[in-house]
Amino acid sequence: MLSACLLAELCVFNHFKCLSYYICHVILMFCSAACHFVYLPNPCDFLLLFQRSEGVWDDEALQLTQQLLSSNPDFATLWNYRREILMHLETVKDEDEVQKIYEAELLFLESCLKVNPKSYGSWHHRGWVSARLPRPDWARELSLCDRCLSLDDRNFHCWDYRRMVVKISGVPVDQELAFTDRLIGSNFSNYSSWHYRSTLLPLLHPESPEPPSPCHEPPQTSPPPSPQTHSHRVCEEQLLKEYELVQNAFFTDPNDQSAWFYYRWLLGRAEREEMISCVYVSRDEERVAVAFSRPVNAQSVGLLLVLDGQPQRVEWRSVHPRFKHSPVWICDLPPGTINDISNEHNLTVHWTEKHTHRDCALYTGRTESWCRDSATDQELFRSELSVEKTSVLQSELQSVNQLQELEPLNKWCLLTIILLMRALDPLGYEKETLAHFQTLKEVDSMRSAYYSDLCSKFMIENTILKMEYAEVRVFSISDKNLTTLCHLDQLLLVTHINLSSNQLQQLPPQFAMLQCLEVLEADNNSIENLEGVYHLPKLEEVLLKNNKISTLADLQPLASCPKLKRLDLRGNPVAQTPNVESELVELLPSVTDLLL
Repeated sequence: MLSACLLAELCVFNHFKCLSYYICHVILMFCSAACHFVYLPNPCDFLLLFQRSEGVWDDEALQLTQQLLSSNPDFATLWNYRREILMHLETVKDEDEVQKIYEAELLFLESCLKVNPKSYGSWHHRGWVSARLPRPDWARELSLCDRCLSLDDRNFHCWDYRRMVVKISGVPVDQELAFTDRLIGSNFSNYSSWHYRSTLLPLLHPESPEPPSPCHEPPQTSPPPSPQTHSHRVCEEQLLKEYELVQNAFFTDPNDQSAWFYYRWLLGRAEREEMISCVYVSRDEERVAVAFSRPVNAQSVGLLLVLDGQPQRVEWRSVHPRFKHSPVWICDLPPGTINDISNEHNLTVHWTEKHTHRDCALYTGRTESWCRDSATDQELFRSELSVEKTSVLQSELQSVNQLQELEPLNKWCLLTIILLMRALDPLGYEKETLAHFQTLKEVDSMRSAYYSDLCSKFMIENTILKMEYAEVRVFSISDKNLTTLCHLDQLLLVTHINLSSNQLQQLPPQFAMLQCLEVLEADNNSIENLEGVYHLPKLEEVLLKNNKISTLADLQPLASCPKLKRLDLRGNPVAQTPNVESELVELLPSVTDLLL
């Protein structure tokens, strides 16, 4: 089928362009039968394709393409040909003539949009024409967008075009925000308007900049903010007004999703600052681990390691071969560099691309050291709230609870209550959060797996906060019905993790970020593979009783852990494999305590 279509294309454009139109017609009829589409022959089709191949760019060709596109504005090849003609005319006409040609083109495009208001080709061509028009009338273009959106406020082609017009013509942000006010006021169920509003607010009402961190160097240049680069933080005063606006929307129609989605955006945390969040150094392994606030490719972002004032030539690698971008990267120092426990060392990691760095001192007598910002310092899982914002969110929670009493089976209402509770006090509302998740799974059973994963995420966040408040390196989250693992980059320094009695099916590759892990407890899960237990240099004990590990291949990653001494596989199918003990001894020679 594909070859038949390709043959027709070649026939028309290249090898057989000198054949008669009749032969081309026969070929296309044959291809239509082979490709199962209906071809209605039009002599103009053949003429135009032939003329394009011959480089004919005149007014007659322009008129012929107009005739065909008027009836079918989704013929991409003809739009391309038409642009070639117009570009040629630009070279032979003066500016006033080009202005008239393009103005006529805009009128023609309006007629095409009446045929199909969501025509990809028409909107794309209009953007191309507007960008080349010598004296564009942007007010007219905005008026056209207004008319089209009044007919269909979810026409994303028109929204894209409007954003282009606004950007090029420099329409004030407050004017566009007022435009979203009008559309939302006429129809609350307008995803596009709510989304557009979320891109405008940070530009018009940005959050006040915080003083620079002492470990951050100011950038050499400060480009002006744009929707693509802005931090998407909104000042608190405006945020409180938005809560009132969106509350009116979802109280008007509690089952409409658009306002709930916007409300969820308002409750979301701001984007994390790009930074080095942790540097860890170990004497025993002579290894450095660096954690970033987002996944990066350390081999291309300009990462420089300086030890005692001397730059080091090291090879950075991700914690798992599957990752080209990772929040955690490691490198080995040259042998003998820091292994003498009687020496003190000062280490600095520079992230030259972001003009930031982090220092770490390895003191005499210490085998390891680190410097980090905790999850609480970064406000990673909970932002510090002002008294006013806390009061408003409490009022919001009370209002949504009242709505939930009226709409007890409304999933959006239940999910928003959970998000409000987490914004206010994630630990204080933990019990209520779990109860609401259980209700959500019953009300919206088709998405129960999603709610289970989201609940797991929130429980892990709470456990990280508890661990940091207690200032320990033990992460215990057993018997919480976990279905997934996340935020593992925050557990770089953890030495003991307890995941027992959950519903985990795997230890994902991200698990390799636990570079300090010594003891892994994961009894009574449904774990089938250990892909993430990879090159953990300090791991000594792995407890996997009553899981679903069935083959020796599933245990292969453990062979990369050089200090592994104790392994418990009782209750796994692999324990019933013939000669399993001897094969495990061969696979894991360092293990001295094997329980089958």
